[in-house]
Amino acid sequence: MPDYDTYLSPFSWRYAGPEMRRLWSENTKRLLWRKIWVALARAQSEFGLVTPAQVAELEANAGRIDLERALQIEGEIHHDLMAEVRTFAEQCPQAGGIIHLGATSMDVEDNADALRLRQATGLVLESLAGLLRAFATRIQATAGLPIMSFTHLQPAEPSTLGYRLAFTAQDLLADYQELSRQRELINGKGFKGAVGTAASYIELLGLQGYQHFEARLSELLDLPFFAVATQTYPRRQEYHLLSALAGLGGTLYKFAFDLRLLQSPTIGELNEPFGSRQVGSSAMPFKRNPINAEKIDSLARALAAMPQIAWGNAAHSLLERTLDDSANRRTLLPEAFLITDELLRTATRLVNGLRINEDTIRRNFAIYAPFAGTERLMMALVKAGADRQEMHERLRDHAMQAWQVVQQGQPNPLIPALAADLAFQAYLPPKQIQSLLVVEDYTGIATQRALDTAANILKALPV
Repeated sequence: MPDYDTYLSPFSWRYAGPEMRRLWSENTKRLLWRKIWVALARAQSEFGLVTPAQVAELEANAGRIDLERALQIEGEIHHDLMAEVRTFAEQCPQAGGIIHLGATSMDVEDNADALRLRQATGLVLESLAGLLRAFATRIQATAGLPIMSFTHLQPAEPSTLGYRLAFTAQDLLADYQELSRQRELINGKGFKGAVGTAASYIELLGLQGYQHFEARLSELLDLPFFAVATQTYPRRQEYHLLSALAGLGGTLYKFAFDLRLLQSPTIGELNEPFGSRQVGSSAMPFKRNPINAEKIDSLARALAAMPQIAWGNAAHSLLERTLDDSANRRTLLPEAFLITDELLRTATRLVNGLRINEDTIRRNFAIYAPFAGTERLMMALVKAGADRQEMHERLRDHAMQAWQVVQQGQPNPLIPALAADLAFQAYLPPKQIQSLLVVEDYTGIATQRALDTAANILKALPV
């Protein structure tokens, strides 16, 4: 049960899911440290530096995290990792003396961070795959549903809802591919000691023995290592990984911002899910605020700032290492992934529960779509021999007059006005003019490309 009498991060209980929270917990961090100490002892036993019995004792006690004791020791020595070493050693009377043999703190911490970054990215990819599947389902269902598209926040030409969703899904697929690539690039520091020269290990094993020793540890931890490191692995890998997360955040930010516009009553074509007992406002009982889309935009804005901190951690790590990245990384790395987890969970709920108001879509289409037909009519008139500039000016006059009527809340009079214009009838019969102004099918590639995008997404994801 959380202690609500002291500060709690919102990520401790409000945002993100239990699996991602558990991965970034203090308990999991210490379990990873112990996993690395066990692997280190196992590799050293294969070189005759420790006994199999000592390795077995470490393995038997690796899961016995005692945070209360570790924090007690840390209060005395002011070093969290060494406090965990001593706690582990107290549990292992035979092997306690060989824990951390030859290592420096960052041999353990940086490899643990790399393992955790890779696991966290894997969780993000699983959630993102689920969101992409939800988008693919929605796209397939709405690929041919005509809507008005908007440029400059003004009605433009017809498109389809599936095509609009495909634009977001295409970006999400690119985010998925980039995060998959970044996950493959995550390397640990390896075991290279205080300044990256591995001098302490070479002292124990010799140069040739050290090469086999580090390769064995890479195998035991299932983690590739950088060939060159200082006291830490290059911090630039965190900058690139967090930049990929921020890129995903940008995609979701635009989707949520668009959704906020589209569920405004002035457009009203979409709505996010709204519970039967959900309260929109403490003062205005009628309110249906887009709280989920707004939450996405709020958290994504915070995520967007995080690569700048990671850039500073990489650029300011002077010579073989300084400690000015340590404190901020304690929150930077977990919260980047916890934010991303909450973004994906919320976006998936939005897409699965999205309410499509087809009556409103048709109403808006009837009001604004006839204006888009003027382009189609102009091309037909010019093809029939009319002067393009003259037709453009005449169509513009009709459109402006119709716009004034629409602004007064009246039905759009544009189609009958154009069909009755004798200047147009000189080139095209009234029935053809009217048929050209039926623009429900004036959506170009939208339907097919939307379906293609959904198919490509499903093909790209793991089964």
